[in-house]
Amino acid sequence: MIPRLLILPTAMVLGSCMLGPDFKLPDSSGGTHWKETRATSGTRLPDTWWRLFNDQELTRLVDRALAANNDLAAAKARVETARALVGVDRAKMFPTLNLNGSAGISRVSEGTATRNMPPGFAIDLESQRYRGTFDLAYDPDLWGRNKRLIEASSAQAAASEALLDSQRLGVATEVARQYFLLRGLDSQQIVLTETIQSRQNTLNLQQSKTDAGIIDGLSSSQARTELELARNDLAAVERQRGAAEHALAVLCGTQPSNFSVSNRALTGVLPVIRAGLPAEVLNRRPDVRAAEQNLRAANARIGVAEAAFYPNFSLSTGAGFESIDVKSFLNWENRVLALGAGVAAPIFDGGTNKANYQASISRRDEALANYRNTLLVALREVEDALVDLKGLATSRIALDHALSSSRETQHLSQERYDKGLSSYLEVVDAGRTVLRVQLVLDQVDAQQRITLAALAKALGGGWSGK
Repeated sequence: MIPRLLILPTAMVLGSCMLGPDFKLPDSSGGTHWKETRATSGTRLPDTWWRLFNDQELTRLVDRALAANNDLAAAKARVETARALVGVDRAKMFPTLNLNGSAGISRVSEGTATRNMPPGFAIDLESQRYRGTFDLAYDPDLWGRNKRLIEASSAQAAASEALLDSQRLGVATEVARQYFLLRGLDSQQIVLTETIQSRQNTLNLQQSKTDAGIIDGLSSSQARTELELARNDLAAVERQRGAAEHALAVLCGTQPSNFSVSNRALTGVLPVIRAGLPAEVLNRRPDVRAAEQNLRAANARIGVAEAAFYPNFSLSTGAGFESIDVKSFLNWENRVLALGAGVAAPIFDGGTNKANYQASISRRDEALANYRNTLLVALREVEDALVDLKGLATSRIALDHALSSSRETQHLSQERYDKGLSSYLEVVDAGRTVLRVQLVLDQVDAQQRITLAALAKALGGGWSGK
């Protein structure tokens, strides 16, 4: 009896053994400086970084999208699934206890039962059987297979949570991008509407001069052409605005027909967003955390695959009652007891275990390459946003100067035309230049805000991940 009692403690001691390599995160500091700006330590964005733009409409839309976006709802469900699967693997560490019961009645053929019996010998043709037992089974996990499974599934759950954070950050950024694109189009729409009104007045004036015989029809024809071109530009802007509004509707989890954003030009001062240190950015980025957890899970599955080379032990016991009479079923003399131990050792599997082990190592190497690439992409996205912001700021200054000089040129050309010193074509060209510069300037204003949102995303958005 003593050796039997020692089986379980011995198995539990052996179960502390864990095959496979322990996880170690590769060295990847990300460096100490940026190419496009000066690194500053301790810089961190707030989780609700979009509030830095001081735009209540933007804040309302982002909050609405984070609450109602269907992609986020699916991601949340995946997190819950991953957490539940951790519970499935953790349950394998504990014994299973089942209650099994059976009851049956059978009858044999009289001719068969009495075939070799002497004449007059009575036999009971019907029999009953009742059995009820509690069966306990336990896998001592000698090689740490179940522990590695828990490590892998826990890492997958953590990766799902990090991907949820990454998707939240992506949704917030996309809402900001579509919103600023829409506001930039609103600004262009205002400019074009004013231009159309001005060109309509000019056309009316030129047409009246033509009708009076003061000038020929060339000026009025040119004025009409410019008016129709402006109307075409307005139609294109309205088409783009509609598409941006529809995209915002889907992001906010609603039908485009039930969603609208009021027209308003871009306003407000650009917020200042600093990059911080590369290492801090990598620690904040949720996609980097997800890649790290995927690497951890792949590393743990090497131990799972390695455990398949070793024997698997199992312990079982059962106790209960068995009787041929329901009335005496619970009598002590009808008790039953079973103790058992089993072992299954691989002898020949055609190379399956070896192939699975090699596959697990390859998947770990793939996860490692993906992790390193995620780091590089993260740093590149920050550098891209920084260089874009620098270039856009330079463009903004140049366009401001160009707008001032083009307006001066338009004023001078109008004066020259009024004095009869130049043709109306010179006025048309000057007005066309002013419009083009104004539209490009509105596009740059919108793009600066879009790029700041992209920078916030590249920096990890300050997302806490909690």
